[in-house]
Amino acid sequence: MTATSHTPGAAANDSHSGQIQYVTVFIGGQLFGLPIHKVHDVFVPESMTRVPLSAPEVAGVLNLRGRIVTAINMRRRLGLPQREGNHGIMAVGIEYRGESYGLIIDEVGEVLNLDASGREANPANLDGRWAEISGGVHRLSGQLMVILDVERVLGRMQGDMAA
Repeated sequence: MTATSHTPGAAANDSHSGQIQYVTVFIGGQLFGLPIHKVHDVFVPESMTRVPLSAPEVAGVLNLRGRIVTAINMRRRLGLPQREGNHGIMAVGIEYRGESYGLIIDEVGEVLNLDASGREANPANLDGRWAEISGGVHRLSGQLMVILDVERVLGRMQGDMAA
């Protein structure tokens, strides 16, 4: 079980200028942002091993440079239809409560520097499954970037997996 990896080289939040850096990703055509300080790796998941009786969102586990990483299928987590085939899938590596996770996404975008003051609360019409894992939104020219809150994405799941 192996994975190919790249580590983002940008700095974390710049509190002096009120800027927050986000690694952008696409899931089902929707733009999402992860605060860059939460992202450890961007990699291509390979040789995943399915985990019997795991939560439906758990795609399996894999070995990333000697660490066991739990792969989370973000399409399933968001209630989106599954992708056709596995060609071109990517994962964003994060740490949460001492465990390593890979959020399986469709595509990695760019790193954006956004004003912290531009962050808004979730719109009232945001799908409930999405609002459940969102830490707010940024309105960009022509599109909405939903901010993925790692605590919300994995917190409930980790509780479910321990039960």
